[in-house]
Amino acid sequence: MSGNVTSLFRSTAAHSPSMAALARESGEAAGAGPVDFCIPCNPYFPTPAMFDEMAGRLRDIITYYPSSADTITAELCGLLQLPPQCVAMGNGSTELITWIDHLLVRESLAVPVPTFGRWTDQPMETGKRVDMFPLQEAGGFALDLARYAEFVRARGTRAVVVCNPNNPDGGYLHKQALVQFMDAMADRDLVVIDESFLEFADAEAEPSVVQEAMLRPNVVVLRSLGKNFGLHGIRFGYLVANPALAGRVRAMLPKWNLNSFAEHVVFMLRDHGPEYARSLHQVRRDRLEMAAQLSALPGLTVYPSQGNFLFVRLPVGAEGTAVRDRMLTEHRVLVRECGNKIGSSSRFLRLVVRPQVDVRRLVSGLEQVLYGAGRGAAVPGPATGTGYSSGTAAVDRLMYETNGSGMRAITAQTAGAGAPGLAAAPSPGTGTGVPLPAAVPVAPAAATAPGPPPVPQPVPGPQPAPYPGPVPVPHPAPVPQPVPAPVPAPAAAAAYPPPVGPTPPGVPARGGLTAAQVRGTNGLESVPATGWPNAAGMGQAG
Repeated sequence: MSGNVTSLFRSTAAHSPSMAALARESGEAAGAGPVDFCIPCNPYFPTPAMFDEMAGRLRDIITYYPSSADTITAELCGLLQLPPQCVAMGNGSTELITWIDHLLVRESLAVPVPTFGRWTDQPMETGKRVDMFPLQEAGGFALDLARYAEFVRARGTRAVVVCNPNNPDGGYLHKQALVQFMDAMADRDLVVIDESFLEFADAEAEPSVVQEAMLRPNVVVLRSLGKNFGLHGIRFGYLVANPALAGRVRAMLPKWNLNSFAEHVVFMLRDHGPEYARSLHQVRRDRLEMAAQLSALPGLTVYPSQGNFLFVRLPVGAEGTAVRDRMLTEHRVLVRECGNKIGSSSRFLRLVVRPQVDVRRLVSGLEQVLYGAGRGAAVPGPATGTGYSSGTAAVDRLMYETNGSGMRAITAQTAGAGAPGLAAAPSPGTGTGVPLPAAVPVAPAAATAPGPPPVPQPVPGPQPAPYPGPVPVPHPAPVPQPVPAPVPAPAAAAAYPPPVGPTPPGVPARGGLTAAQVRGTNGLESVPATGWPNAAGMGQAG
């Protein structure tokens, strides 16, 4: 049975198998599954009383049609004090990522890696060029916004993504630095700030850039509801942007794209602000305690995080897939091995923040799997690790070839190996991309608005905030008027080749790799409170 369960991981590409699939394969009854350190879910919300309320209304919820998306969106905007004209709600943030790609990304997208897999896979699946900016392990996977801006200009990338906090490492960027970066990217087609995990951050009082996004013509902020509300099965999320951008996405969303469960949860939130604020406060406290306990394990590296998860590097000699499989089969603990995340390797795990009783079980299991009876150097587990993980070395080489002079070396190698579906190697001088020079020049357009200096990773201290006062009556912010997109300066246009039209869907852009080929092994060596906060505050009062 254990072999069938762990085989589910080998059949997934950029994600872990669902809890339902694991339960079916193991034959376990509902609710008898493993302790889940894999899915980044708020363990304290909804409360048991809220679940009882939903259960009592289950028949009506699943029997009848929901209200329109406009009705549900208006209620959410009332809670968050956002103008509905600037908001579009989707059936999960991944639905909104899909529409952002189809409607707003022309031919290229820059993404720091490792990050959420849909930001790399979605545009590759529609034939876009994805310029991957590698986050360095030596720097704690911190994103240097100044270097990222230089990278975007050198590549001539037209759309840019930043996840804050980043998934899987939990790296955080301060609001002022992000606003400066957004202004430095004013001549790009699109800047996306993915704030899916921001409500778990406590580094500053008002971390969100939603208010700034509504005033800019090319900025979209993406928010998830399932993660912070602890309800991944209810697919709902939203984006905030200038009315013109938000309206463009909203007009393309299917009718009734939000289900009745999503409507019921949104309308019950107004009465449960205190419970929600307390849940965020508890997750932040648990994060500090969990990080301290994991850091005590010999050879285990824990990276600073502002999300509801911790990114850890296993000791030398430990292989992630073997650790994952043994933790599941021997200790009934499910962890997220990150070998199939571009820019990561099988030596890294992402562990969701959970209550202390569960953390003790996690730490005990890791001690036995990693060290056996001793507490010395890490002992490798049995040689059961799979070969499908994209190792750091292979991915680094892939990004170097793609972000540099094109895909000549890797394309030739994979073509020689008979890799299916890979474009022929381009001949020299065919323009497969802008080479990355040794000294990256900054375009004139960025001279007046340079990227911010590197922002050090914050180390949050245990500073419990007081719970907020009574629920305020929301006063929606004035609706920003659409702002025409700025026209890039002629000098900047001359500095880089003019953008080409989009590549036909399904065709790797400029000799690049498809998402499946990137995640496969073709041509690559496998290396083993009492009130609802507004949108800007994101619950910091709790």
